[in-house]
Amino acid sequence: MGNSQGVLIPKPILAQLGLAGTVDLQVRDGVIEFRPSRANPREGWAEDARRIAASDPDPLVWPAFANQDDADLVW
Repeated sequence: MGNSQGVLIPKPILAQLGLAGTVDLQVRDGVIEFRPSRANPREGWAEDARRIAASDPDPLVWPAFANQDDADLVW
């Protein structure tokens, strides 16, 4: 496994959790979470985007000219 470390999880435990095949792995609040993989990796993105947009009344604002201060750079 290269520079990584591995953990063996017994197959009966995975089956009990419904984690057969591919799983999604993430760390949240110091806890490693395994979840069944979504059939479509982008499933739920639109709903998440609407939820995030609705939760923040101040949308992200990008500068009008991202490179407006380039003239001040010394190369």
